[in-house]
Amino acid sequence: MPQFIFAYHGGKTPENAEEGAAVMEAWKNWMGSMGAALVVPGNPVGLSKTVSQGGIAEDGGANPLSGYSVVEARDQAAACDMARGCPMVVSGHGSVEVAELVEM
Repeated sequence: MPQFIFAYHGGKTPENAEEGAAVMEAWKNWMGSMGAALVVPGNPVGLSKTVSQGGIAEDGGANPLSGYSVVEARDQAAACDMARGCPMVVSGHGSVEVAELVEM
């Protein structure tokens, strides 16, 4: 079955411990709802840098990565349907880029 990377962009830092716990619970529930289709749960990432021929940008670029996961789905449309449930998408605080992993 094809695999797709979910590249998370955006997000919001919780204002307090209660909000943080609610956000973590939402992520846990969403990831749990994907069952075996969630191949690599992934992780959030720290501050990124963008490397190009012109040098290194310290700000992570126009839309910095905030985390990733890998899922299995029958096709990209099905993977996009799964991504719609992402807590960052649901809350309006971020987006998910969905790309098929291509075997080489």
